[in-house]
Amino acid sequence: MDSTTVVLVVVALVLATLLLVAAVALLVRLVRARRVLRRAGLPTGPRWVFWGAVLYFLLPTDLLPDPVYLDDVGVLLLALRTLRAPLTGRPTDAV
Repeated sequence: MDSTTVVLVVVALVLATLLLVAAVALLVRLVRARRVLRRAGLPTGPRWVFWGAVLYFLLPTDLLPDPVYLDDVGVLLLALRTLRAPLTGRPTDAV
C-alpha cells in the first residue's frame, strides 16, 4: 500500500472510533437519565422508545453500516429527547 492509502485508512479508523465513543457515551446518558427519572417517580415516556433505541444500537442491522455510527447517534439522541420531554412540559412525540 502506498502512504496515501495508509493515511486514509488511519483517518477512517480514528473517525469510526470517535463516533463509536460518542454513541456509547450517549447510550450511557440515556440509561442514566431513565434510571434517574424512574427513581424520582417522574414519567419516562413510552417504554418502547428507550428499548428500541438500545436495541437499534446493539443490533448489527442498521440503516448505515456499523463503522458509520451517525444513525445510532441520531436514534440515541431522539430517545434522550423523548425521555426529557415530560420534564419540560412538551409533548413526548414532539421532535
